[in-house]
Amino acid sequence: MTSTGDPKNLLITLNPQIFLHFPSLSHLSSLIFPPKKIPRNHHLCSPLCLSIISVSLSLLILIIFLGISAPFFRPISQNSSPLFFASLSAIVSDSNEDQPTLSRSAMAPLPDHGIARNLSEDERRFWQQPDGEGYRPCLHFSIEYRKASERISREKNRLLVVRLSGGLNQKRNQIIEAVVIARILEAALFLPVPEFSEIFDAEHLRKTLQADVRVVSVLPSMYLASRAAVEAQIPHNVPPFWIRARFFKQLDEEGLLVLKGLDSKLSKNLPPDLQKLRCKVAFHALRFAAPIRELGNRLARRMWIEGPYVAIHLALEKDIWIKTGCLTGLGSEYDEIIDREREFSPDFLTGMLNMSSSLRRLAGLCPLNALELARLLKALGAPKDVRIYIAGEQPFGGSRALEPLVAEFTNLVTKEKLVKEGELAPYINRSSVLAAIDYTVSLSSNVFLPSHGGDMARALQGHRAYVGHRKFIRPSKSAMLPFFDKASSISDAEFSSIMKKLHRGSQGQPEPRTNKRDRDVIAYPVPECMCNH
Repeated sequence: MTSTGDPKNLLITLNPQIFLHFPSLSHLSSLIFPPKKIPRNHHLCSPLCLSIISVSLSLLILIIFLGISAPFFRPISQNSSPLFFASLSAIVSDSNEDQPTLSRSAMAPLPDHGIARNLSEDERRFWQQPDGEGYRPCLHFSIEYRKASERISREKNRLLVVRLSGGLNQKRNQIIEAVVIARILEAALFLPVPEFSEIFDAEHLRKTLQADVRVVSVLPSMYLASRAAVEAQIPHNVPPFWIRARFFKQLDEEGLLVLKGLDSKLSKNLPPDLQKLRCKVAFHALRFAAPIRELGNRLARRMWIEGPYVAIHLALEKDIWIKTGCLTGLGSEYDEIIDREREFSPDFLTGMLNMSSSLRRLAGLCPLNALELARLLKALGAPKDVRIYIAGEQPFGGSRALEPLVAEFTNLVTKEKLVKEGELAPYINRSSVLAAIDYTVSLSSNVFLPSHGGDMARALQGHRAYVGHRKFIRPSKSAMLPFFDKASSISDAEFSSIMKKLHRGSQGQPEPRTNKRDRDVIAYPVPECMCNH
């Protein structure tokens, strides 16, 4: 962030941690100038003399203090990244003795950009970040939770083993639930190194959660020959007492429990401490492995260096069209391909089985195609030359699927275009790693827009909220699409006004999870994991 140069817009920020172990001035003076024994025949200094010495000493101490603490001072503008204030607040508010480095363990985006002065009012409003209302991360666990941690974090005789499956965000969700289930069952958690460490930093997860659950990456010898059955039949939306009633005795007797298919199995409405644990895992413990993190940040800096940018997560792959039962918008030849494959895999179709494709679209069940995305961005005031990072897999239809978006916004970028020769070579055909790179670049964007709901969209919605409520445009599909269909009878100015009005409350501002039932705390971290006091 570059300063505007106006002294009134500058704040001197100070890391409060430097005061925690800094000696008082009186103690410091005694360290610098040890007291000497005054001879009996020594004439005492006059009061004026003592005052002069005191002032001189204070000035000397101040100079020394400023020299020591200079690295901790940093001038920033009032428009600085909300992440800085979020992490600063987390340091101040995080008083739990068992998590002294929690705030610094968060996977953080690059700092937000300021708003350029030569933008139109529409463009300025497009880049403007939502009001975070003072919400900051605050993971204060109860005394009861922390007392139980002393025993649970040392558990060695009861082991929960988790089998991971699916893509990046499915694995991420399963790990979050696995940690919470291990805590409920008072067990140590085994995460297999090969499939976990390919994407995530295993040692960082272990250290971050050392006060909550014991995480091991090597199976103890007593279990190497075990033939424990794999438990996969867990219903959706189960509460903690169901988990304990079903598995606690078995784990106690056998010492080993193997679970798979944990995605979205626990209730969304857990007790406060377990909700906070979910956030601690999602936003602090689950950090990508160093090579992935470094490459993702490198690409984000290449986007960031040229100014603000938008990240769009496209969900236009073939399997998305098959599952949603929607038309691609690419013409009959493409829709026929999807229809044929859907006939061979009828179980793929999710929900509302008796609805036609047009009704599904109007109900908001279909992903926005490139034409709809282009019209929405234009209506919301996106500059014509805006840089757009496209996250996601290759869309069905290839470059043809993106033509309407390219026609309106020519400055489209993908990770394949951003990388230098050889940078992406180790990760070709490793879809979860490529998704992690997209996640990192998207997290650092000034504006994020998903074309469809899903695990990636929910994860980034919550993560962007947690690091300072970065702008997240959630398309109000069911409300806006009828206007898309009659746009020819509406002027551009009126259409733009309607779109802005419809999305006024969908900009990434704080939304309490408790406003609606069964919202995921990972997507809506307010109020369990963030507070504004």
